[in-house]
Amino acid sequence: MRTFISGLVLALLAVVLTALSPGPAAAEGAPPGRADPLPDSFSWSSTGPLISPKPDAAHPIVSVKDPTVFRYKNRWHVYATTADTAGAWSLAYTSFTDWSQASAAPQTFLDSNPNIGNRYAAAPQVFYFAPRKLWYMVYQTGPPSYSTTTDPGKPGSWSAPKYFFDGEPPIVTENKGSGSWLDFWTICDKTDCYLFFNDGNGHQYRSRTTLAEFPNGFRDTTIVLSEPGRFDLFEASNVYRLGDSGTYLMLVEALATKSDWRRYFRAWTADSLDGTWTPLAETEANAFIRSNNVTFAAGQPAWTTDFSHGEMIRDGVDQTLTIDPCRLKFLYQGMDPSASGDYSQLPWKLGLLTQTNSSC
Repeated sequence: MRTFISGLVLALLAVVLTALSPGPAAAEGAPPGRADPLPDSFSWSSTGPLISPKPDAAHPIVSVKDPTVFRYKNRWHVYATTADTAGAWSLAYTSFTDWSQASAAPQTFLDSNPNIGNRYAAAPQVFYFAPRKLWYMVYQTGPPSYSTTTDPGKPGSWSAPKYFFDGEPPIVTENKGSGSWLDFWTICDKTDCYLFFNDGNGHQYRSRTTLAEFPNGFRDTTIVLSEPGRFDLFEASNVYRLGDSGTYLMLVEALATKSDWRRYFRAWTADSLDGTWTPLAETEANAFIRSNNVTFAAGQPAWTTDFSHGEMIRDGVDQTLTIDPCRLKFLYQGMDPSASGDYSQLPWKLGLLTQTNSSC
């Protein structure tokens, strides 16, 4: 009887420990999110280019851009958009244990995955959706699409894309002008999931579904920010939960139309994902990220004056997209300031920013 009871206790203890142990959604090597406020202005230090195009005979790519990044199983994982000499857009994947290894890490092209193929695909966002125990990649194939896998470290395992919507919401059709809906971004709270996106015409949109319905049921599409100038609220929106503060941070890329026309990021905050967005650092003079508040690490040339489409380093990997407001880091796309020509042929590379003036 004593042996039976001891075995039962050990079994129950194992169940409890399993329930309490962190799954993929937990941060690896990062402290819990804190509720410290963000400063009113920002300064950053940038690395040199960490990830550059690696063309091969079948993939004459000229740019790597639009990265999504996460830490999982003690490795960094990066999915990104590629563009080649023919103007074709696709996706690539790379992984490494330390940023010092990023430039040498091999790149896998997702057209080798038969479920993805050589279709147009761009602007990926990858996260772990804990309620379904599945990884999601949200991206554009024209309309907003998603694929799933149980292992994001295997780029060949992603499923064929499915659409979030049956068609373009009327509010987008009525307001996009010569633009199109693009750069889709998903984030969830305790009850709902939200899809944020731009139209390249000065509008930031939000659609909503319930946590239980996701990835289906997106509705109630509305405009949450707008500008009369299309380039002042252009593309590449990101939204994050700031630690445990109950506050959310939104970034949207713009072009500096009042000065040098270089790409930069504006920022807003809100008390909830369906709330009102209040300006934080959203002018050319006081931007969230712009060439006038970025310096480069010792020995690194100022290799870019564009700070474009990227992603914050998250505390974990789940659908809440939580970041530590005391340790902001941002993987971004930049390019040589002298580059010009067809947008699809511009030589984008990826660098990493670290905030240097935390309020914590």
